[in-house]
Amino acid sequence: MVERAPSNAAEFTVSEISYAVKSSIEDQFGYVRVRGELGRVSRPASGHIYLDLKDDKSVLSGVIWRGAASKLAVKPEQGLEVVATGKLTTFPGQSKYQMVIDHMEPAGAGALMALLEERKKKLAAEGLFAQERKKPLPHLPSVIGVVTSPSGAVIRDILHRVRDRFPVHVIVWPVRVQGESCAAEVANGVRGFNALPVGGPIPRPDLIIVARGGGSLEDLWGFNEEAPARAVAESDIPVISAVGHETDVTLIDYVADLRAPTPTGAAEVALPVRSELVATLGDLHLRQYGAISRMMDRRRSDLRSAARALPQPRDILALARQRFDMVSGRLEQGLIGSTQVRRSRLDVAAGRLRPTLVTERLKVQRDRLGERSDRLHKSLAISSQTKRAQLSGTAVRLRAELVTGRIELQTERLTDRTARLNRVSLLTVEQKRKQLDAASRLLESLSHKGVLKRGFALVRDRNGKLIRRAEQINPGSPLSLSFEDGSISATASLIDSYEPGPVSMANPPSTPEAIVPAAEERSEDKTDSTPEAGSTGIMSADAISAEDIEAHLRTIAGKRARRRVAKAKDIPVENVPVPETPEGEPEATPKEDNAPVEEAVAKVLTEDASAERLEKATAKLTEAIEQEILTRLKEQDKAKEPQKPARPRKKSSKKSDDDAQGSLF
Repeated sequence: MVERAPSNAAEFTVSEISYAVKSSIEDQFGYVRVRGELGRVSRPASGHIYLDLKDDKSVLSGVIWRGAASKLAVKPEQGLEVVATGKLTTFPGQSKYQMVIDHMEPAGAGALMALLEERKKKLAAEGLFAQERKKPLPHLPSVIGVVTSPSGAVIRDILHRVRDRFPVHVIVWPVRVQGESCAAEVANGVRGFNALPVGGPIPRPDLIIVARGGGSLEDLWGFNEEAPARAVAESDIPVISAVGHETDVTLIDYVADLRAPTPTGAAEVALPVRSELVATLGDLHLRQYGAISRMMDRRRSDLRSAARALPQPRDILALARQRFDMVSGRLEQGLIGSTQVRRSRLDVAAGRLRPTLVTERLKVQRDRLGERSDRLHKSLAISSQTKRAQLSGTAVRLRAELVTGRIELQTERLTDRTARLNRVSLLTVEQKRKQLDAASRLLESLSHKGVLKRGFALVRDRNGKLIRRAEQINPGSPLSLSFEDGSISATASLIDSYEPGPVSMANPPSTPEAIVPAAEERSEDKTDSTPEAGSTGIMSADAISAEDIEAHLRTIAGKRARRRVAKAKDIPVENVPVPETPEGEPEATPKEDNAPVEEAVAKVLTEDASAERLEKATAKLTEAIEQEILTRLKEQDKAKEPQKPARPRKKSSKKSDDDAQGSLF
């Protein structure tokens, strides 16, 4: 093991390096102001506020401790653009840096107006601005509650105006009308007045005035918070809003029952003028006195007229006095008779209430009670035994061993099915891979590019049309020859005539290995022959004969593959590859040489569609071979006859050769 060279770098613990970074950041960034948009805002039960300041590229975590959070002028809300003032520090527990915020203010009037519009839409959607919620103001309140600063000019204006118009009892709830705690104090003042009991030591006001002098939007922002607006909406006492001047509109103005342009105007709306009331009251008193006098005179005259039409009182009472005398005479007799009836009923009831009857009835009821008590005890015992047996059976079924065993059994089943699923997945993937490899090999074997790789060439004319027969080519015609690695241009020369070879069809080679030696011997015999005698065709003496192809196909799974045959003039016999065998080893059998072909054919035969195509190709090949065999037999018969001009015959042989080639391809 190689020892490391000693280092001069100092070692720190995690705490040491964390606090070193903390000290460095706090020293470099002492007191900073950061402008950004509020992202996540979290308020846990501890009272602290955790938030994120962000812009289009970065995010800065921030924290506002509980003491600073209660003094904020603006309540942090997500999406509000603010300017935060504080210091940067780190939190070693999570290896992150953050900003401890001491003060926060909105970033300009535009942000405040946007926030105000958002709050107006929110409260309007809740129905707090609806006219149906507005309460009527009392005509002459006896007690007025004022929520304002006790030291400002507003309360003096209100008291002066109340004193001039109609002196009443005024109660002042002192609050801050500007600053961070303004909204909460105003909301508490409105709720405090509503919480006063009726008839308590402190009189409950009949009307509340929320007042403040004029100022900027930031100065009046405490009255744009949701807390005072919701407190005014929840108030059972009518509220008049008198915040700022006539051009200053706050959120509380929309919720209040009435908005006054100024605090002085609020006092004028709340109270009428006392002198005007006194004058009006005097006028009403005089009008009432005259009306009552006239009514009394009219009623007096009506009463005198009615009195003249009424009978004398003695006449009215005479008939009633006579009835009274008659009834009083019958009263004594009625009392005696009623007393006798009541006495007889009492005697009958006394006879029924003998002590013996009561004792017997009590005994019967006691016996019934004892019998039912015994039945109840027996029923309770039987019910208890039944419930105990049911609970015992349930306890047996709910043993921990049974539950644990079922869990273990399900776990084993899940593990076994997971393993089986993995194995099936692997086998499926391997099977699909093999199918893909077989399809690619089949595509390669059926493609014409494989034929070009084996030395064949495609012949086209100047128009790119494929030429299948030699008779389609004229001497001097431009041709295009396509090989595996490219194409070349050529010009056709004289066309060689077809000359059949001296191959005997009586004894065809039995194996494909016998094809090459026979071709070599025929090539040596015809070295000195004329050009016509050395011409070749698809089934000429220098190429593989039809018998050779048929024998070769029979050795390969009985007509299951096809073999493409090249023209002898395109592939000379000398270039036909002859497999070399090492000395001492037997030559490879046709089965071994054609093992890849057989394997490919076997794979092709597994597919129904491929099998049909292979059968069609084999049928074509067989038909071409039969035609070639018949042509060969005819040529041999003609060779035995006297020689005749061979030009037409050679042309026919060449045509047959081209037909066979076209059938093969």
